[in-house]
Amino acid sequence: MLERFFPDREEDSSYNIDYEGLYAKGMRGIIFDIDNTLVPHGAPADDRAVRLFARLKELGFQTILLSNNKEPRVKMFADAVGSKYIYKAGKPGREGYRKAMEKMATTPENTLFVGDQLFTDVWGAKRTGISNILVKPIHPKEEIQIVLKRYLEQIVLYFYHRKRA
Repeated sequence: MLERFFPDREEDSSYNIDYEGLYAKGMRGIIFDIDNTLVPHGAPADDRAVRLFARLKELGFQTILLSNNKEPRVKMFADAVGSKYIYKAGKPGREGYRKAMEKMATTPENTLFVGDQLFTDVWGAKRTGISNILVKPIHPKEEIQIVLKRYLEQIVLYFYHRKRA
């Protein structure tokens, strides 16, 4: 039962992923969460995020930000990194992920999702048939509802790591 929440892969950071290798394997679109995936919660895009999106564009990737946040937050970040975006995405619902692929002209087979939460990011991607990478949260400061979910995530990750061992 918990397997539905297991990520396809884990990485320490969105900035450590081998995007060149993923492109070589046929990935063409990347859907990113923003808060605690690319920057600390609520922070503006930093130089590292801007460089990452420039690198991805140069490699040939389509990118889009998929966030449950309101438009001002998401648009500000998207404008800074030069990416498409969807706000109030309703993750883990499938519709936001499908719209993201439509905007990038990609399919579940050549799209990747990168995010920091199991119960929204990873589960939504899995429900939509999209490969996913769970990254460690950038910063411990989070909204209370996310802090509570983190305790449940630890239980799921315990069984995920046990199964993989």
